[in-house]
This record gives sequence, C-alpha cells and structure tokens, in this order.
Amino acid sequence: MSNDWRAARVSEVRSLIMAAEPGIIEEVKWRKPSNPDGVPTFSLDGLVCTVETYKDKIKVTFAKGASLPDPATLFNASLDAGTRRAIDVKEGDSLDADAFTGLISAAVAVNRE
Repeated sequence: MSNDWRAARVSEVRSLIMAAEPGIIEEVKWRKPSNPDGVPTFSLDGLVCTVETYKDKIKVTFAKGASLPDPATLFNASLDAGTRRAIDVKEGDSLDADAFTGLISAAVAVNRE
C-alpha cells in the first residue's frame, strides 16, 4: 500500500473543508519527532477539526462533534467521547461530500453560539 491514496484523500478533505465555509484557516500544529509534518488544524471562530494521517486511514476529528447533527451518520470513530467525534476514512471508502461539508458548516455554527 502506498502513501498516494492517503495524500489524495487528505487533499480532497482539505478542499471540502476550505470550500465549506469562507474564512476557515488552516494551520499546522503539534509537530514532534514522531510526526515532523504536524497535524493540519482547521479553525473558524474556534477549532473546527483536525486531519491526521495513519498507516491505514486518515482521521478527521471534529472538536465539538458530539454537539453536531449527523443525519448521514458520517461519524464512525470516537463515538463514546464526551465532546469529540471523528470520521475514519480508509482506502476505497467513499465520503459523502455534501454531508461532510454540512458537518463543517454545523461545526462553525456551534463555534459561533
């Protein structure tokens, strides 16, 4: 398995995040020797989500995911967490772009409450 699919999915997810809400800011945080590239974080009026790359998946973690409506049931990880929720995307998984951008918009709305 190559890194290519993960890089392509991160690029796709990044594009969806940036297109979902004007004004979203991407920063890289938490650089360390075991992860020199750091973690892309996306914020607008507070943290919206992070995107992490693992060997077998990319993980999009929503900072306030437990507060968000998820009618398309995209959240499939961290379901027992008190505040966060995450979406694990594995090679070959489809991601509903409309539902995903809806989650981004909902996350921004919660940040603005």
